[in-house]
Amino acid sequence: MKVQLITLGCSKNRVDSEHLLRQMKGNGLTVIPETAPLEGADVDAIVINTCGFIQDAKEESIDAIFTAVELKRRQLVKYVYVLGCLSERYRDELIAEIPEVDAFFGVSDTAKLLEALGARYNKRFAQERVLTTPSHYAYLKISEGCDRKCAYCAIPGIRGAYRSVPMELLLKEAQGLARKGVKELIVVAQDTTYYGLDIYKKRMLAPLLNTLAAVEGIEWVRLLYSYPADFPEDVLEEIATNEKICKYLDIPLQHSSSKVLSAMKRNIDDKQTKDLVKKIRKAVPGVALRTTLMVGHPFEGAAEFKELLSFVKSARFERLGAFTYSEEEGTYGARFYKDTISVRVKQERFNELMDLQSEVSLNFNKSRLGNIEKVLIDFYEDGYAHGRSQYEAPEVDGEILIECKPSDVKAGEFVLAKITEADCYDLKAELVKQ
Repeated sequence: MKVQLITLGCSKNRVDSEHLLRQMKGNGLTVIPETAPLEGADVDAIVINTCGFIQDAKEESIDAIFTAVELKRRQLVKYVYVLGCLSERYRDELIAEIPEVDAFFGVSDTAKLLEALGARYNKRFAQERVLTTPSHYAYLKISEGCDRKCAYCAIPGIRGAYRSVPMELLLKEAQGLARKGVKELIVVAQDTTYYGLDIYKKRMLAPLLNTLAAVEGIEWVRLLYSYPADFPEDVLEEIATNEKICKYLDIPLQHSSSKVLSAMKRNIDDKQTKDLVKKIRKAVPGVALRTTLMVGHPFEGAAEFKELLSFVKSARFERLGAFTYSEEEGTYGARFYKDTISVRVKQERFNELMDLQSEVSLNFNKSRLGNIEKVLIDFYEDGYAHGRSQYEAPEVDGEILIECKPSDVKAGEFVLAKITEADCYDLKAELVKQ
């Protein structure tokens, strides 16, 4: 059977798909690249790994399902299977609304999906993956589920309670990735700082980072999705002192107003949030901080939004993403709050926040002019090598563009580059002869 797997949503979903691809290949299925055009691909089955986190992601998943169903109607594909968060969350509704889909599977139904494809789950491949990223970097998912009760978030209801992956299994997976040529490990989870509490009865993220950094072949370890409340200080020490751990920290704060944070059930207030940012910058000199913020929450009035802008202006995050509040069924917020802020106001606030952040990002990038930085090359295109320093994560941050010949660099190698130009997102640089 020829199968095309379409992955939507976050990097954690991508890891799930990569494990599924290994099981498919281990069962002798032919996997068609995700990048192949659906209509032009000779496939028997399309499998869509969906996202169901916020409205935009749900709509993208629904669109992909309808596209696949249309191909089935035209007899260009025999089977359409859907799995992942959207399928877990709305299975009954989806079965009723889109009966053309052959089967819907939840987030833990890998074995059932394989069975539908005429295959079976093999434990021997449990820590193995088929990478869908460039071969020199990979995401490492260290846990499943979440124990946090954030009022706006549906993930605990979809993915269940927090379950840490034992350290020895993560080490085995990281070693396998390194043997494949992976040089950068990007640590992800719903909440990376909670790691270990469920199975080791204490936070074990710092020892895990140390263990991963010691894997032969791994040169960078990058940490994403760190929950701010009760942030483990030994993690900061590990980032500050371990040369292989990027001086980069992704810590989604969501807001800075105590009123909004309380309504969000984030277990942290404005003073603690500001103190944490100061503590991180003091403990890890030169760190690049990335955060994610939400605008348009029901408890965010004009005053609270002004607080947020003031915070962003003073905290000067090197990297910042934002999204507008959407009411999610089954969450505390959907049950007890009224989403009274208009779409127009939400978008205006989003635009104002991102305009402010553009200035902050531009100033940070300009401060790097003349610096010689270690850059990992991702690919070459149109006269430029596209790469990243330790201050840029793939997919979410900008790039460093190095004008050079194709023969000067190759994907997956580290080079030294001098920063020559800067805008609010990307930088340009020239190769430094070594």
